Amino acid sequence: MSGKVDTRVRLAGIDLKNPVLTASGTFGYGTEFQDFMDLTQIGGFVGKSLTRAPRWGNPPPRIAETPSGMLNAISIENIGVEAFLKERLPALPEDVVVIASCFGTDPEDYADLAAELSESPRIAGIEINASCPHVKSGGIEFGQDPNLLGALVRRVREASSKPFLVKLSPNVSRIGDMAKVCEDSGADGISLINTVQAMDVDVQTRRPVLSNILGGLSGPAIRPIALRMVWQASQAVNIPICGSGGILTAEDAVKFMLCGATAVQVGTANYTNPMAAAEIAVGIADYAAEHGFPRVADLVGALDLSSRSA
Repeated sequence: MSGKVDTRVRLAGIDLKNPVLTASGTFGYGTEFQDFMDLTQIGGFVGKSLTRAPRWGNPPPRIAETPSGMLNAISIENIGVEAFLKERLPALPEDVVVIASCFGTDPEDYADLAAELSESPRIAGIEINASCPHVKSGGIEFGQDPNLLGALVRRVREASSKPFLVKLSPNVSRIGDMAKVCEDSGADGISLINTVQAMDVDVQTRRPVLSNILGGLSGPAIRPIALRMVWQASQAVNIPICGSGGILTAEDAVKFMLCGATAVQVGTANYTNPMAAAEIAVGIADYAAEHGFPRVADLVGALDLSSRSA
């Protein structure tokens, strides 16, 4: 049935065969998942956030299971931009859409990374990680301050010719305002949400479960928050949105699209089912066919609000 549905979408100037990406930090550099699934079955993937030099993350314990979710404080551990471009990127199939994620401590750092990544013809776009909730320098500072965020986006826009999205923090009071700052400053799209800042405690030891104390909460527990924020952002901006936060099934993904997301990112689900993203892509097409949508793009913003109370 889904074979008659046009699954293509265009996200921030990037053409995708279907609206399913994998989220940064949950899919490695792509090569780690090639034994489990055909990477060409999904729209593309967002790579692990890259820094200028290789970076070690926080010491363990840095991952913990929580009710309906996962808490992590890995802290942008990565091999560095040079190793990614020379070793990991060439190992990927040519027809896989790659969106590179970058992380810096100041606007110039982000701009330099974006400029270097933009030189590669294999990279379709860039995601600016402006919202990591468990890094002590950079990250969340930009995601919570509209002035810093605007300066960051403008500097990256000057430095990069590639389409780029800004990954926003949910740890703010007015997500629509932050999305509008990105749009006004030159971003081609936004990704939201990143993980929600959180913590947990082991009562037997009376210690935090993470060595960093605070971490980022992901998984189904944050899905209602993510849906709310995607919908609010979609009311505030005209640039496309890539939605994420607790997507386990095709039905979850459709919810994000109905709330205004052009595409979605599958994150924590990759840890329990390495084929989740490919299965969700098929499921979205099936849903569109069953409900009379000739294109999955027609699902975007198709939330029916006609029965809401005055």
